[in-house]
Amino acid sequence: MSEIAKEFGIVEALAALGIKETNNGSSTGPESFASGHLIESYSPVDGSLISKVKSTSREDYEKVMEKAMEAFKIWRAKPAPQRGEIIRQFGNRLRELKEPLGKLVSYEMGKSYQEGRGEVQEMIDICDFAVGLSRQLHGLTMHSERPGHRMYEQYHSLGVVGIISAFNFPVAVWSWNTALAWVCGDVCVWKPSEKTPLCGIACQNIAASVFKENNLPRGYFMSYQRRLSSRGIYDSG
Repeated sequence: MSEIAKEFGIVEALAALGIKETNNGSSTGPESFASGHLIESYSPVDGSLISKVKSTSREDYEKVMEKAMEAFKIWRAKPAPQRGEIIRQFGNRLRELKEPLGKLVSYEMGKSYQEGRGEVQEMIDICDFAVGLSRQLHGLTMHSERPGHRMYEQYHSLGVVGIISAFNFPVAVWSWNTALAWVCGDVCVWKPSEKTPLCGIACQNIAASVFKENNLPRGYFMSYQRRLSSRGIYDSG
C-alpha cells in the first residue's frame, strides 16, 4: 500500500469494510464463493494495487440464481413494514460506515473524497425513502356491480431483479435500485463494474451482516463479479 493510501486511511477503511487481500466475488449473503479468474483492483489515484477479487464462473452464477429464486419465495411473503425495518437497519449501518465506504469509493474509482461520501449519503437517503414507502404500498378499492361487494387492487412482487452498475457511481446507482426492489419484496442480483469490484464486495458485506443479525436464513441480495465483453455478453475468462 502506497504512502498516499496510508495517509488517506485506506488500510483502516478496508479493514472496517471486511475487504481482504483476496475476496470471493460471488455471494448469496451468508456464503461467498468463486472459481473464476482474478480481478485486480488498482487505484487511479496512485496506481497502487488495492486488493483482488476472484470472479464468478458460469457455475457460480447458476448457484447465485438458484439461491435467489429460493430466497424470493420467503422475502415476498414478509410484510412490507418488516422489509422496511431491514432496510432501516441497512441505512443505519451505512451511516456508521459512511467514512470508510466513502474513502473506498474515492480511492478505487478516483473521484474526490467529498463525492465518495456523497454517494454513501445517497444510499442512506434512498433507504430512508424506502422505509417510508414500506407503509405506502397501497392499492385502489372500487365499487363492484354485485351488491355488498367491493373490488381492490393488490401489488405483487416481480421476482429476481438484475442490476448492472457502472464504475463512475459504484454504490449510489446500485442502492437506488436495490432499496426500492427490496421494499417491494423483490430479491436483487447485482453485477458491479469490474473496474470497482471492491465497492461491490463492501456493500455485500454490509448487507450480509444486517441479514445475519435478523436471522434471515438466506441472502436476499446476491452479487457476482464478472467481466463483460463489448457486446454485453459474459466472456469465458
